[in-house]
Amino acid sequence: MKPIASVEEIRDKVRKLEGRVSSSIIEELEKKLIEIYEKNGLYEEELDRILDEVVKRYESSIIEPGEPVGTVAAQSLGEPSTQMTLRVFHYAGVREFNVTLGLPRLIEIVDARKKPETPIMEIYLEDDYKYSEDKAKEVARKIESTYVENVAESITFSPFEGVIVRLDPGMLEDKGVDVSDVVRAIEELNLGEVEVDEEGHIIRVKLSEEYMDFTKMEKVRQKIASTKIKGVKGIRKVIIQKRGDEYVLVAEGSNLEDVMKIEGVDWRRVYTNDIMEIERVLGIEAARAAIIREVKGVLEDQGLDVDIRHIMLLADVMTWTGRVRQIGRMGVAGEKPSVLARATFEMTVQKLIEAAASGETDYLTGVPENIIIGQIIPVGTGLIELYATLGGARKHKEEG
Repeated sequence: MKPIASVEEIRDKVRKLEGRVSSSIIEELEKKLIEIYEKNGLYEEELDRILDEVVKRYESSIIEPGEPVGTVAAQSLGEPSTQMTLRVFHYAGVREFNVTLGLPRLIEIVDARKKPETPIMEIYLEDDYKYSEDKAKEVARKIESTYVENVAESITFSPFEGVIVRLDPGMLEDKGVDVSDVVRAIEELNLGEVEVDEEGHIIRVKLSEEYMDFTKMEKVRQKIASTKIKGVKGIRKVIIQKRGDEYVLVAEGSNLEDVMKIEGVDWRRVYTNDIMEIERVLGIEAARAAIIREVKGVLEDQGLDVDIRHIMLLADVMTWTGRVRQIGRMGVAGEKPSVLARATFEMTVQKLIEAAASGETDYLTGVPENIIIGQIIPVGTGLIELYATLGGARKHKEEG
């Protein structure tokens, strides 16, 4: 067996596959073969066998002309999803958070819900912060929303003293908040005069006369309790996880745009499971990638192995118009150009009446509409249209 002499020899052989396999496969194959060569060495016969196997597998995975890829994708995603459990699981071993997984999460994604039931963010930190727990805690404090009720022992009211907020010194320290921060947040509400006792642990809000009845005072008490002192809007809780050498923040709630601006956050690696927010902040391609990642994650969590190309097709169908659409009557199914295809899904009579009123034409280019009228469907051999000149055939027979 003859050993490979250089990296260039590998590159030359791999580049001969151009036109036979896709450029992305050539790039990945070249990279991996060079890694193997530099680590263990490589023989010519081994390289040839690897390249032949790659071409063979690539050609066997190519879709045949006329294959109903949509139907196959729908079956490949729909059938395994019936095996899913209808429960909500804990998130990646973190007991503080619950995240919707399994079938409820899959339905949430394909329905393109405006907000997920349990939004979660993964926040990675920059090099100066990710190796230090103290610095990670510092960033977490900036992100986590802290409200007056989080740092108060009690919040009460009386007709004579107004609203009385008794602060918890331990919670103030834990949340990284000063008494002055609490006072400032309450003063911004403009409810009345704010006084702090000598020890600084009791804040009295002397209300103006318009609030001096029990119903209004209770509303004011609740308003003060829910007043935000600091943090990012929508982020209810942040915990710190150690993954390998680095610290990562996991947040309950989602606010991609504001979190990306926080000092110490690696904005290139921030992730949220809120697909509509990803579309709004980062664009439709990012939303497509998020749909693929989320669906793949849901299926893998359940131990289901579905080819990534089916998931990619689902994501493409949901996003190709430039916005995220649901798979349903308010989205993909309801926006089909065929009247009969729309009528087969839901609200049959209504769809037919609407089409008749607007004078629509159905050109019978899809599958459902051809099944309805009993024609051959445009799938597989049904895609082929044969034309023959009968007169020419008769003339040729007579001459023969």
